[in-house]
Amino acid sequence: MTGIAVLAATLAAGVLIGLVMRRRDGRVRTVGNGTADARAAVTGADLGAELGERATLVQFSTAFCQPCRATRRVLGEVAGMVPGVRHVEIDAESRLDLVRRFDVLRTPTVLVLDGSGNVVKRASGQPRKADVIAALGAAVDGPSHGPSHQADNV
Repeated sequence: MTGIAVLAATLAAGVLIGLVMRRRDGRVRTVGNGTADARAAVTGADLGAELGERATLVQFSTAFCQPCRATRRVLGEVAGMVPGVRHVEIDAESRLDLVRRFDVLRTPTVLVLDGSGNVVKRASGQPRKADVIAALGAAVDGPSHGPSHQADNV
């Protein structure tokens, strides 16, 4: 009888965790000012690629990541739609320094940088194109998102 109760509790916990992860997957959220990626601006030297003059979409990928391909396509399309916006893809396996700096726990992870190199939005998992466009709009047109900016977590 105890075994059945343990099994039921384990299944319930697994379903709950799965539902929470599914709800958060690909969701673009505002970066709070207490996180590591909100502290210092990112430079082209940090990424090994030139930043966009208005905004930069940074994608962390790995070779075995299936959703990374679709994310690459979406970010490339969005970057092509807006002048001054660049898409930079980072191989997470070869850039562990950046993975640690930005607390990347899974791929794809997308960072939206404003024109100054400040991380203003991020998403873990494959984001929807409409969400990327909205996040890019906030980075391009929004107020200053420096470390003193009061950010809300969505």
